[in-house]
Amino acid sequence: MTEYPSGLDALRIDRLNDAEPPATKRRWIGLLLLGLILASLAFWFTRHHATTVITAPVTAASNTTASRIVLNASGYVVARREATVSSKVTGKVVEVLLDEGMRVEAGQILARLDHANVQSQIELARAELEAARATLAETRAHIVEAHQQHLRTLALAADGVASQSDLDRAVAQLDSLKARLAVQELEITVAEKRLEVLNQQLDDTIIRAPFTGVAVSKNAQPGEMISPISAGGGFTRTGIGTVVDMNSLEIEVDVNESYLNRVKPDQPVEATLDAYPDWKIPARVLAIIPTADRQKATVRVRVAFDQLDPRILPQMGVRVAFLDPEASSSNAAAVLIPRAALQGSAPTNWVWVVADGRAQKRSVNSLPGEVDPATVQTGLRAGESVIVQPPPNLRPGMKVREQQP
Repeated sequence: MTEYPSGLDALRIDRLNDAEPPATKRRWIGLLLLGLILASLAFWFTRHHATTVITAPVTAASNTTASRIVLNASGYVVARREATVSSKVTGKVVEVLLDEGMRVEAGQILARLDHANVQSQIELARAELEAARATLAETRAHIVEAHQQHLRTLALAADGVASQSDLDRAVAQLDSLKARLAVQELEITVAEKRLEVLNQQLDDTIIRAPFTGVAVSKNAQPGEMISPISAGGGFTRTGIGTVVDMNSLEIEVDVNESYLNRVKPDQPVEATLDAYPDWKIPARVLAIIPTADRQKATVRVRVAFDQLDPRILPQMGVRVAFLDPEASSSNAAAVLIPRAALQGSAPTNWVWVVADGRAQKRSVNSLPGEVDPATVQTGLRAGESVIVQPPPNLRPGMKVREQQP
């Protein structure tokens, strides 16, 4: 028969019979609760807190040429006529008349070399020439005398007074003097040519400008040695200075061979110097060099300025926009944005746009090149805001707070 507890004993809980939950089970429950809390906080934060991003306004192109641009590139201003002026002979510099920034004319004296040795040789050659001419005059006088002697001997031989041997002696003397005269005339010619050579050497000690231009560097000073060839690591200079013909300035651009089909001879170009970003310089394609650089996969393009200006200087950086001559000015207006806002590769890029306080991803059509700001032809309107250097965790629809750079 079963006995049941009575009274307060019936209400007592026997804890010895209850099994305690294991520690691992409690730990998993705690981690699950913590994960739920963190997920809720992250959702609430992303839902109600905005991510700060740097934005820039989308601006309309300043003129209608932007809608005609087919390719952007960058290059440098170069001179087609540029020379490091040197001498024909090795010598010591005694005078330099060249200075940086000085305008020089063709044939103008830029420097002089020491010519003492050449001058001494010229004086010696002149003395030898005068001596040869004096000897020649003496020989001519002897020829006149020998000719008269020959005539007298011939008359005496006809009268039977002079013998045949006397006549032969007179003829031989005359012929000998005539031969000596011919040799001396040749010696005078040689002396004159030698004097001309020495005079040319003297002239070579004077360094002149090869063409009209502007001196951009001065490389030698009086007292230094100068030579037309390198001295192999010595202290001998190879040039007095560098002269540039400012009328030969043009632009050299390396165009990626993938976009070479957009460039044609005589194509209109709009150039912008880095030093004057608001100055648009009209230009045109002068020539496309018919070879490619296989290491850089580029082709060199020469661009000529329509009109030169004193502000254009050699080695200046320049941005070049190749224009489509057949494009109509009524095309959709292009806009400009910072290049850092573009994502992907041209021509099909994409950008992040801020609309109603949230980030939107939008596809755009931009021109290839490294010019900043970048030209976008489709996909954006002037007045919108784009995100510059978007953060990696940016997602479509995320709430953002705009901050100007």
